[in-house]
Amino acid sequence: MGLPVALYIVPTPIGNLEDLSSRAITILKQVSLIACEDTRHSGKLLSHFSIETKKIALHDHNERDRSQWIIQKLTNGEAVALISDAGTPLISDPGYHLVSQVRAAGFDVTPLPGPCAAITALSASGLPSDRFSFEGFLPSKEKGRADKLTDLKEDPRTLIFYESPHRIVQSLTSIAAVLGDDREVVMAREVTKIFETFLSGPVVDVLERVTNDANQQRGEIVLMCHGYRSPKLEGDEQAIPTKVMQTLTLLNEELPLKKAAAITAEIYGLKKNALYKQGLAAGL
Repeated sequence: MGLPVALYIVPTPIGNLEDLSSRAITILKQVSLIACEDTRHSGKLLSHFSIETKKIALHDHNERDRSQWIIQKLTNGEAVALISDAGTPLISDPGYHLVSQVRAAGFDVTPLPGPCAAITALSASGLPSDRFSFEGFLPSKEKGRADKLTDLKEDPRTLIFYESPHRIVQSLTSIAAVLGDDREVVMAREVTKIFETFLSGPVVDVLERVTNDANQQRGEIVLMCHGYRSPKLEGDEQAIPTKVMQTLTLLNEELPLKKAAAITAEIYGLKKNALYKQGLAAGL
């Protein structure tokens, strides 16, 4: 019995080839077509597992046009798989426009669980994992990086970035300048590969180690930052971040303070009583 007609989202290993699941191998062998970010790169992986399915390239430059061609394949009753160079497709990789168009055309999109560098690194980082934000790659220009980090400065969630080895020193420098020298970071490099390394500590310490060791400026990098921790006030009360107070103030224009505090607390994961007291202190 053949595969149901659908677009299958298939994660591939981020380093260790044994991380490709048996289900992924079965689907890649049974679909009619595999859309790859880079057919030459993926060809090595597919060859290793004796997968001879036809491949086509689907990348940032041709995705919109190629999506309609793939939809025609689905219309003809063919099952199609999407893979990226490594990890889960669409996570800082092509595929968003394809998935959106396939769903709009009425076809099923079936995801497989599997490798993802961001989640794999977070699980071993020692940073809070109950709330986190994946931010992809930081901007390459210094001002763009600073602006992005400024927007995230008071975000209480663990922040996860991908970074290229030739920009890691600049990014760590920007984090120290904007988020503070003592912001706790974890740099995961070459996750699941032979030279897997985790460096952790205040960002200035990690920056020094990376600057002084050229080996730490090679390979695939996941950079994680501890979320914002409010400074303590008298009586051990926590200060309320500026963005939180702005939200509380806006909601209070339309709602009673108690209701506005409850909604704001739900948005930011804070205690509503503390927000209510802060609102009263601010004269709301």
